[in-house]
Amino acid sequence: MPDIEPLFLSSLPLAALILFIVFAGAIVQAGLGMGFGLAVAPLLALLDPALVPASALYLGMATALFGAIRERENIAWSQVGVGMLGRSSGILCGVVALIYMTDRSTFQLVFGLLIAFGVLLSAFGWQLKLTLGSLVSMGGISGLMGVITSVGAPPLAIIYQNEDPKTARPTLAAFFAFGGAISLTALYLTGWAGLREFWMACAMAPAAILGTLVGRGLKGRFDASYRPLLLVVAGIASVLLIMRGVS
Repeated sequence: MPDIEPLFLSSLPLAALILFIVFAGAIVQAGLGMGFGLAVAPLLALLDPALVPASALYLGMATALFGAIRERENIAWSQVGVGMLGRSSGILCGVVALIYMTDRSTFQLVFGLLIAFGVLLSAFGWQLKLTLGSLVSMGGISGLMGVITSVGAPPLAIIYQNEDPKTARPTLAAFFAFGGAISLTALYLTGWAGLREFWMACAMAPAAILGTLVGRGLKGRFDASYRPLLLVVAGIASVLLIMRGVS
């Protein structure tokens, strides 16, 4: 793991900005049903690289777990199981890649490229039929992206976008909850996560909880025009990360 000292708790203005980003990302997630990872992770990587992937992944996993528990009766467990086969292989590939990322520039470059890929997947609205093969393959890509960037939703979104939301939403939530747990375990075993990342996630958790509550209250006022703005922000952040990585 690159030797990156956390800035989050050493600068009050920076901490306030990061908490606001987490708060806003949670509002987006609650209002649109997606977007926390794309809204939060690239900006955290720019402001304080020590917060990704592990601390951001904690928040994403907790959000997914809450959604899965709340709608557990509608989870398609067979789909979760198949998808986790692919997710596990993707996590393994991602962990191997992280082992060889010994400097900050390389990490930012790879992080930025994967976020850009996720933005493209979301922006172009590609569609893929839900099959065993697509679940395994997209689950693998999701696992690779998730363990490196904490953003694993875009690959699976392209196969669930036309499915019944009552089943798709809790099924994806269960997938990301279990996938997040496996990813964090892998990060701990390879030295990319520790108690420091856990406590930083705890410090950000109140902002995420408050944002979720506010987002639910505003849900009826959200519309599709927010999604392009989210993708633009994530896209700009990915370009800046790539530029940092190659400089």
